[in-house]
Amino acid sequence: MDIIENLLIKNGLLFAFLLVGLIMFGSMLISKKLLRGKIPGVAIAIFAGLALATFGGKKGLSDIPIFSGLALMGGSMLRDFSVVATAMGADLNKIKDAGLAGVLSLFIGVLVAFVMGVAIAYGLGYTDAISLTTIGAGSCTYIVGPVTGGALGASSEVLAISIAAGVIKTLIVTVLTPLIADRISLDNAKSAVVFGGLMGTTSGVAAGLAATDPDLVPYGAMTATFYTGLGCLLCPSILYYLVSLIF
Repeated sequence: MDIIENLLIKNGLLFAFLLVGLIMFGSMLISKKLLRGKIPGVAIAIFAGLALATFGGKKGLSDIPIFSGLALMGGSMLRDFSVVATAMGADLNKIKDAGLAGVLSLFIGVLVAFVMGVAIAYGLGYTDAISLTTIGAGSCTYIVGPVTGGALGASSEVLAISIAAGVIKTLIVTVLTPLIADRISLDNAKSAVVFGGLMGTTSGVAAGLAATDPDLVPYGAMTATFYTGLGCLLCPSILYYLVSLIF
């Protein structure tokens, strides 16, 4: 057992890929065999990952030496690489077809999510501009939240809430996208571009579109990535200023 443990620790990243692959494989089987595709396998895998994280420390399972490779695999470097690699499959001409609708979807998506997050934070009893802005930013994505909170000096409690809000949004988008795709005509590149701009959560949009139509993933992921960048620019600056004027 010591030999196996040392081997897995020394090859932490490879073991992390193997572990995630097994979780994805099991999740896909559950989705296909038990749930008949009504809930995407990716959503089940996210739930499984969150459940397993509770067995670790502050950084989840990666705090356990044998699972240390998950820290690198789940880090920002490979995340950003995945986002860029996904967007590389997009056809620029089809993105241009979205035109003004694609641009407007970004601003509308950020503003609507932010206002909803601020309203929820106010309902929870937060009245200071920093906390309201940080939680509102977390409602945009779980990346925008901590970036905004770090810039404004929010407390660790508020940062945790903002991340939780973003994770919940990701799960909702992942699960609901394939269920409502037909009703909102999410069946072409242009609509995927607008959808990604409105929803914003790159992982949720990519997972939801993958369960709907894999060919649409690059287009939704492209604008969802811009959404994250736009949120990181607007939330700790203009939107924080507006919130501070009201509260």
